[in-house]
Amino acid sequence: MPVPGPGYSLTARVEAPASASIAGDLTVAIGRAGGVVTAFDVVEARTATIVIDITCNALGEAHARSITEALEALPEVHVRKVSDRTFLLHLGGKLAVESKVSLRTRDDLSRAYTPGVARVCQAIAANPADARRLTIKRNTVAVVSDGSAVLGLGNLGAAAAMPVMEGKAALFKRFAGVDAWPVCLDTQDTEEIIRTVQILAPAYGGINLEDIAAPRCFEIEHRLRKLLDIPVFHDDQHGTAVVVIAALRNALRVVGKKAADCRIVVCGVGAAGSAIIRLLQSQNPGDVLAVDIAGIVHPGRDDLDDNLAWIAAHTNRDRVVGGLADALVGADVFIGVSAPDLFGADELRTMAPGAVVFALANPDPEVDPVVAAQHAAVVATGRSDHPNQINNVLAFPGVFRGLLDAHARDITDAMLLAAASAVADVVPEPNASFIVPSVFDAAVAPAVAEAVRGAAAAAAVGP
Repeated sequence: MPVPGPGYSLTARVEAPASASIAGDLTVAIGRAGGVVTAFDVVEARTATIVIDITCNALGEAHARSITEALEALPEVHVRKVSDRTFLLHLGGKLAVESKVSLRTRDDLSRAYTPGVARVCQAIAANPADARRLTIKRNTVAVVSDGSAVLGLGNLGAAAAMPVMEGKAALFKRFAGVDAWPVCLDTQDTEEIIRTVQILAPAYGGINLEDIAAPRCFEIEHRLRKLLDIPVFHDDQHGTAVVVIAALRNALRVVGKKAADCRIVVCGVGAAGSAIIRLLQSQNPGDVLAVDIAGIVHPGRDDLDDNLAWIAAHTNRDRVVGGLADALVGADVFIGVSAPDLFGADELRTMAPGAVVFALANPDPEVDPVVAAQHAAVVATGRSDHPNQINNVLAFPGVFRGLLDAHARDITDAMLLAAASAVADVVPEPNASFIVPSVFDAAVAPAVAEAVRGAAAAAAVGP
């Protein structure tokens, strides 16, 4: 059952009678409406009345309205104003530019800007590699999106993608000290996106592609990697894959199985699912069955694009046909990156003993995690209100910290696998409720960065 959370937090400014029971009356009304009170502050008091800011968590906008109505229904209580705390946090955006140098005197200005800056420009013109040393390039990442696949909301466009890209940039800074900036492009033309990123690239040390719909995201990433001399990373693909591989390694330790003996079902073969399947190949699984909206992927289907054709050629060893329910029969692992409420207890019962279920559709997973826990040995979701949250923030900050520190020009599967191992190793003794570290574990990003730097150094040396 969903639990009210801080994603839908509201503060109601309430005018009420100054009675001894009013605090209890207000909190009981919110509780009966299903809200969870998190703060209670008196902001104004008179002899007969009192004004209170009462903050609570709700399930959504409709639930927030019902809580407000419950407060209004109390005798002599008037709700003056209701503030959505999430919208308040976003007022004016979540990012700002701050100078690293003091500009207090004419001398400061002469060195940071003209005339002194001219000599730095000439030095870079003579040796372009110095841009990494003498500009923000050494620590800056572009977070590029066309808004065509924003979260699970679909094609919202460039402007509506901005809050997500700002949040991404904030996570880069918070967890790895990387300066990232949203680059939201008002085009969904593949050629325009590629060319735009190409001509913007000199200012950045890396490109993080975000929320670009499949299958265009595959071509955009592939071609940009060929064109640019900085790493290009599509987080929806590779960030998800890194954390899934890490979590799967620890989950299989918990249930005492090896990947080589497991039949793994991956539901959803868009950006995330395709990358998971490709990175899974390095683990030599017993078999992988990919499932999309049309059913199990196999070579005999007549709707295969280039991505699905590759998947068909590298999975489904026994050429199984059918739907998700058929794929789950005897499966050891389910990895879902698809859509909510696809199956339930009946299908879970058909999986192998000691099953592992990663239901990662967000905010509503493919199967109710409470139901899944009654049948599977290990359950993970993409949600923060259940154990084992599979969250990309465990990967991308540390990955880019390592890439930037190594002055890497590309990103390889070896680096991604090193990152996955680093995430897994932060949990030395996994159990069914703890297969990945918390996103706030301070050890994660440095460990991932070190692993990526090591893999980059090994790639530079060669065999």
